[in-house]
Amino acid sequence: MEKKTGIYSLVASIVTSIVIVLIFYILAAGKVSANPEMYKPVDIYAGMVYVFVLSMIVSASIWPGIIENNT
Repeated sequence: MEKKTGIYSLVASIVTSIVIVLIFYILAAGKVSANPEMYKPVDIYAGMVYVFVLSMIVSASIWPGIIENNT
């Protein structure tokens, strides 16, 4: 069961990070459309990468404990 816990936590971390990145993209796109001179599309893409990496780090430490407690 230990191997399945790792796979489940990896999938949960990736899904969580993708959802957070999509929320970031929606909010950032709204900000760029309101003020296109201030922010460029590359700022959104770099921010998406940054948010994905940070959310993977955080969620990779949270999900294994949650999954182990529920199995």
